[in-house]
Amino acid sequence: MTYPDREPRRPAERHPQGGYSVEEQRTEQMPARDVRRDDYPTQVGAPVPLQDDPRRENVVRREEEVVERPRDDHARVKTVMVVCAVIDVVCLLFAIVLAVHIFLVIGGANAANGFAQMIEGWSAAVSLGLRDLFTPENLGARTLLNDGLAAVIWLVLRAVLTNLITRLALPVGQRRVWYRRTATY
Repeated sequence: MTYPDREPRRPAERHPQGGYSVEEQRTEQMPARDVRRDDYPTQVGAPVPLQDDPRRENVVRREEEVVERPRDDHARVKTVMVVCAVIDVVCLLFAIVLAVHIFLVIGGANAANGFAQMIEGWSAAVSLGLRDLFTPENLGARTLLNDGLAAVIWLVLRAVLTNLITRLALPVGQRRVWYRRTATY
């Protein structure tokens, strides 16, 4: 496509040291014409001539300003915080059930009691398959080791999941940083 008010394109001139001439490296050049602000809404100001070179009088540089609209990250932050709160509550509840089960077994609670049976059933469901990992002779020590390890794993899992979610899913300005370095002089 040709334009009547432009000079024909020439192949790029290479410098002896390599690379292209400065004329070929310029960005977004256009012929001079009557430019109004309405024509280019992103234009910062009036067209500025590139050089005082008489051959380049008709070429002007148009600079654009990139304006980012502020994003509404409130909904995203709220969602991340709700997810982290749910993870906190669930993992903490599982650890508490395991701790109560340990307390009931070591304390010698009546196994026929309804509350003790409910806690036994819940603790069996959330013990992460660690019920028979350690098998000492004493029932209290066995429960303490197996259910205690499961409770610690639930607490570690809670901390790791909420930490990763808040670091990766929050918007950039609200993320926690891995480390904070301060310089003192």
